[in-house]
Amino acid sequence: MPLRAERRSRPRERFGFFWDLLFRALRGSLSRVQSFYAAVGIFITAGAALAIAGTWAFAEVAAHVESGATQQLDDSILRWMAAHQVPWLRVVMLQVTALGTGVVVMMVVAVAALFLWLTRHRHSAALLLVTTSVGIVINSMLKGAFHRARPSIFQWGTEVFSSSFPSGHAMSAAIVYGTVAYLAARLQRNHWSRVATAIIAALLILLIAFSRIYLGVHYPSDTLAGMAVGFAWAAFCMATLEAIQLIALRRAPQALANEQPPEAEPPEAGVRGVRRARE
Repeated sequence: MPLRAERRSRPRERFGFFWDLLFRALRGSLSRVQSFYAAVGIFITAGAALAIAGTWAFAEVAAHVESGATQQLDDSILRWMAAHQVPWLRVVMLQVTALGTGVVVMMVVAVAALFLWLTRHRHSAALLLVTTSVGIVINSMLKGAFHRARPSIFQWGTEVFSSSFPSGHAMSAAIVYGTVAYLAARLQRNHWSRVATAIIAALLILLIAFSRIYLGVHYPSDTLAGMAVGFAWAAFCMATLEAIQLIALRRAPQALANEQPPEAEPPEAGVRGVRRARE
C-alpha cells in the first residue's frame, strides 16, 4: 500500500472508540478531507464541542441551584430515597460509593498510568495523570466558590468532609473512569469490545453518582453538575491527546510505515518461487 494512502486510512484504525464513532458519523465528509490540518481541526472541534456542551450543562445546573429553583425537586427526591431505604441496598451503595473515594481513584490512576507507561503509551499515561490532577483542583475551586450545604433530610450513610456542590465523587468518576475507559478503548481493535468498555464505564459512573444520592450526602443536582463538568474536562483532554497523536504521526511517517505488517506475496509469485527452488 502506498504510504500516502496508508496515512489517510490510519487514523480510523489507530484511534479509539470515541473517534471511531466520529468517523462513522462523518464518513462521507472525512473521506474528502485531504489536508492534515483539516483533520486535526475536526478532532479539536469535536472535542471542544463536547467540552462546551458539558460546561453549558454544568452552568445551567449551577444557575438553577444558585437561584433555588432545584431545591424543591432535590428535597422531594431525597425524601423519596429516605422512605425507600433497603438495608442490603444501602450496603451495596456503600461499596459502590467507595469506588469514587480519593484513595481508590488514585490507585486506579496509578495502576493505569504505570501500565500505559510500561507499554510505551507515554502520551496516554501523561494524559491520565494531568486530567486527574487538574480535575481535583477544579473540583476544589468549584466547591469553594459555591459553598452549598450538605442535605440534612436523613442521616448520612457515610462520612463527608467538604461542601455539597458539585459532587466530588461524581466528578472524579466521570474524569477517571471515563478517561480510563477511553484509553482502554484506544488499545482495543474490536468495535464491540470498545462499545462494551464504554457501556461499563458509563454504568459505573452513573452508579457512583446514584450512590451519593441514595446515601443522602448529595442532592441530585450536585451529582448531575459533577458529572457534567467532569465530562467536559475529560472531553477536552481527550481531544488534546488525539491532536498530539496526529501531530506525532505526521512528524514520523516512516515510523508509521514500519508498524504496518509486510505485504503478503501474491499467490502466483509464491508458487513460481517454490517451483524454482525445486528445479
